[in-house]
Amino acid sequence: MLHSHLTTLNAVSLILDTFRAEGIGTPALLSGSGIEEADLARPDLHITTAQEMQVCANAYGLRDNIGLELGARMHVSSYGMLGYALLLSATFGDALTFALRYPALLGTLFELRLEEDGDLVWLRASNYTDRPALAIFNAELCMASLRVICNDVLGQPLPLKEARFSHALPHYADDYQQAFNCPLRFGCTDNAFAFEREWLAKPLPLADAVTHGAMAERCRRQNSEFTGRQAWLGRIRQALARQLHAPPGLEGLARQMKCSGRTLRRRLQDVGSSYQDLLDDLRFEQAKHLLVEARLPVYRIAEQLGFSETASFRHAFIRWSGVSPSAFRA
Repeated sequence: MLHSHLTTLNAVSLILDTFRAEGIGTPALLSGSGIEEADLARPDLHITTAQEMQVCANAYGLRDNIGLELGARMHVSSYGMLGYALLLSATFGDALTFALRYPALLGTLFELRLEEDGDLVWLRASNYTDRPALAIFNAELCMASLRVICNDVLGQPLPLKEARFSHALPHYADDYQQAFNCPLRFGCTDNAFAFEREWLAKPLPLADAVTHGAMAERCRRQNSEFTGRQAWLGRIRQALARQLHAPPGLEGLARQMKCSGRTLRRRLQDVGSSYQDLLDDLRFEQAKHLLVEARLPVYRIAEQLGFSETASFRHAFIRWSGVSPSAFRA
């Protein structure tokens, strides 16, 4: 599934820091993402979730229990203005309601919602539609990070009554008990954890109505910017995806989008991308589909993706994935 959502470098930086401590270098983790080491010094850079997920896939390939660990390190401060707005909310319930109002700022790949069930409230994450191979990783990252956000805004651990997950019990079950400290269920219809409803009315220790109002307005503006850029980037990706057999080039794509090549290049740079990055990303996703699902011969895939020679496609695929097309298919 291709995504045009925008996000920050926070999760990527956290992954790099985690593996750096284990002696694993940055190039291996950034491979295929289109993110350069120099980009890490740009705090204002926005990347796509497709780029972020490629780094996550690289990390997950190195260690399959990394999702819970990363989630446990995603503190509320990782969410910038949204995080501060949550800390300054009047009550815990107000903070959760505010967070769920801005999923683009949370950077989630799930549909999040609160659901009251008697004396309990469930915080649910469902309808995941990204890469199936990363479903467990993303569920762990999402639920563990939500747990940390709850603890951070309250200024104390939120006692959980139960947690459930849509995947089967993994081999590192002890990590779940440490992360959630409550009864656990696996193989459910969604991912969720429950707490007593009385916590919703809990006043927050850092509540400040005036500053919260100012931060809320900044969140509203940033959300408008993110969603506006998402829609624009989505149109760009859709236009290019229809022409993979004969890519139009930067200038040709700019004419189709009714702007100059210089404007298109600048706007892509603003979201941490480029024409070549988009083309490579789309070609890579389509190539994986054609190799595994459609089972087309490699030479036919090269033709459909606009490569003049099969060898050029093979070289590109190795650069994207680290393996040859035939090895990936196997």
